[in-house]
Amino acid sequence: MGSHYPGTECEVRALNAFIKLFRAAESLNARISQKVAAHHLTLSQFGVLETLCHLGPLPQCKLGEKLLKSSGNITMVVDNLEKLALVERRRDRVDRRVVTVHLTAEGRALIERIFPEHVAAIVEEMGVLDGGEQEQLGQLCRKVGLRRG
Repeated sequence: MGSHYPGTECEVRALNAFIKLFRAAESLNARISQKVAAHHLTLSQFGVLETLCHLGPLPQCKLGEKLLKSSGNITMVVDNLEKLALVERRRDRVDRRVVTVHLTAEGRALIERIFPEHVAAIVEEMGVLDGGEQEQLGQLCRKVGLRRG
């Protein structure tokens, strides 16, 4: 589905590209979310576990920045993961304002168990593109994502 906006060629092209990018991302997100939900996690919760697994403990504010989540949203996600005993918060001894989020043993075991399945699902989803197309898509998305306004 493209734009029905009767704008200039430049406007219609930009709108069509945006619509296709947005729809592709939403479709992919929905399919991956279903797989993550099979483990009783939201995609945001999975993202926190994955990030902590690969980067180690992080201050909650840095975790939010990495995942592009607002401070309120990351607080809720971490709260829910803490209730599930998958993460724990630790207040910094030097700067008591800083709260670092750590994986628990249960959290690490869960993400290490389900991450290979997640990778396989991503490989399957991206398999509609050949290797060169995947590289090109990655470069284009990075270019759009890093644009400064």
